[in-house]
Amino acid sequence: MSINRYESTAVYSKCVEANGTVYTAGIVPANLAADIKGQTAEVLAEIDRLLALAGTDKSRIVMANIWLTDVRNREGANEAWTAWLGGGAAPARATVEAKLVDPRMLVEIAVVAVK
Repeated sequence: MSINRYESTAVYSKCVEANGTVYTAGIVPANLAADIKGQTAEVLAEIDRLLALAGTDKSRIVMANIWLTDVRNREGANEAWTAWLGGGAAPARATVEAKLVDPRMLVEIAVVAVK
């Protein structure tokens, strides 16, 4: 079985492909001044880019994990998520409240997709 790692550092790879399955790391926003919808949209755009690197796309996502610093931000995150999905191919998903690395980060998302 071959394993392809994309955008690797000494600590982690942003995306890994193994045996027809693609895993992203937890993706966080760069623009920490944006609101929850803006941060979520930015993270989802980065997930689109990473999935394309591995030869797949959001329609092939089977599982998503979403971490929010405040569960009360769920509605705004869901608005960005729903617009991004485009009304179809909703994966299994877990959303939890968690403390993230930088307190200005409002959301972190990791997905698993198939090819």
